Amino acid sequence: MSTLRVTAEVLTVHEHPNADALELAQVGLYRAVVAKGAYRTGETAVYIPEQAVLPAGLIEELGLTGRLAGGEANRVKAVRLRGELSQGIVCRPEELADVDLARAAAEGTDFAERLGITKWVPPIPPTMSGDVEPAPDLLPWVDIENIQRYPGIFAPGEQVVLTEKLHGSACLLTYVAGEGKVYVSSKGFGAKSLALKEDPRNLYWRAVRAHGVAEAAARLCERLGAARVGVFGEVYGAGVQDLTYGADGRRETLGYAAFDVSAEVDGAVRWLDAAELLEGELPVVPRLYAGPYDLERVLEFTGGRETVSGRGLHVREGVVIRSAVERYSTVTGGRAIAKSVSPAYLTRKGGTEYE
Repeated sequence: MSTLRVTAEVLTVHEHPNADALELAQVGLYRAVVAKGAYRTGETAVYIPEQAVLPAGLIEELGLTGRLAGGEANRVKAVRLRGELSQGIVCRPEELADVDLARAAAEGTDFAERLGITKWVPPIPPTMSGDVEPAPDLLPWVDIENIQRYPGIFAPGEQVVLTEKLHGSACLLTYVAGEGKVYVSSKGFGAKSLALKEDPRNLYWRAVRAHGVAEAAARLCERLGAARVGVFGEVYGAGVQDLTYGADGRRETLGYAAFDVSAEVDGAVRWLDAAELLEGELPVVPRLYAGPYDLERVLEFTGGRETVSGRGLHVREGVVIRSAVERYSTVTGGRAIAKSVSPAYLTRKGGTEYE
């Protein structure tokens, strides 16, 4: 899940092909449906992204009472309006009437706190929860931004790798050399430097034990001469999320695929290619493309059917894009890594979003 920022943005306005009274306001590569004539190209407005939770007063002001997602009808979610995908909300809240939005756009001001907007946190099912303990040595995962929100992360022609993004639950494992300590956590608990105590009923520990993740991490730690190794994988199957890839998270056919590795070597933590290091050791996420970065090529791979099961059982969630050679990005303020999410996935019915 990407970070939540509510910012002022310069808009590009397009005609809505299927509605005379509507238009499309573009932010980055996202488009949000707006009333015709409300905005013009070059003007500035506030953009509220998907997964934002809005306070009741703002919902009422924007005329969205009863029209948002979630049990309390307060969460922004991608929808199709008259056939066009609308991602996020473009608006000019009364609370910011005294704000120079053009200047705020240039400065990148975040209005989330001022507007009372928070980030939606998915619920945690009992099988994904458990007793936790402090884990200061746990190697953390990082949020991945959407390429459609930040299209400048990669330069045209830059060598990149696209892997399939799986709809499961992220499993974090850290192996500490010397003491042989193993920490297992979820993305949510890992962000708080907490690890799950071993429990045979816990989803993540079941996956780690079933697929020998700790043993693979120990071998990799020795090969790299590392003080710590982190193996990041996706646990998937029925009972985990609505997309199952033919696996069953409640039984021995629980699915697991590693998607990233980090290692502390000579006092520095660096990110490494999971496929290069773990192929033959652990299941890894499918690699769909390696070559020059081209946005159209990324969007081509974003949609379609999943390849994990080998049977194309359902829609693909999307892809993860990363630089072929790990590097820093001034756009993200961290790794040069991004995701691109399928419109069919975003607008599917009955979807689950557990963390």
